[in-house]
Amino acid sequence: MKNANNEVVMVEARHFTGLLTVVLVAGLAACQTSGSSMSGSPEGVPIALESIDGPPTQIRTALIGELNTAASHRKVDLVDATAQARYRVRGYLSAETADGGGTKVAYVWDVFDSQNKRATRLSGTSPVLVSYTSLSSLDKETLARLANSSMDEIAEFLSAAKAESPIRTAEAPVDDEAVAAE
Repeated sequence: MKNANNEVVMVEARHFTGLLTVVLVAGLAACQTSGSSMSGSPEGVPIALESIDGPPTQIRTALIGELNTAASHRKVDLVDATAQARYRVRGYLSAETADGGGTKVAYVWDVFDSQNKRATRLSGTSPVLVSYTSLSSLDKETLARLANSSMDEIAEFLSAAKAESPIRTAEAPVDDEAVAAE
């Protein structure tokens, strides 16, 4: 180390070690939580998947399985459609012709709050590697990509919403089918 006169100065190891210890302890303390979820995490904000329109039952069931896996990896609390949840999600899928002649799967997720008002609409597309003419022929890999990109968007929304307002649960509608349990 050099001083103001550009002379080499020896720093005692005990001072350096003490300073390093303080910096490490402060850094580790910043990583700790008080037993609650981190504000940047969707954990603790339950959502219910009410419906997915568009695909046939077999594909819808497979997609729900992939969504459950993706939710688990992102710490999203995906609950049964009949359970109390802060948000309720309704999805829509369609196969579309992409620019250049390929096929893509378009998705829309409408997220409703406790007053049954749409809180947000998340949408996107996922390219399909093989030319499909309908949703009934989607493979596991495509469904996994779709579920992962969808759950990334849902988790981001939930994290932001969690930081903004207190949790109020949305009531389950009586006449809709339970989708998340399939």
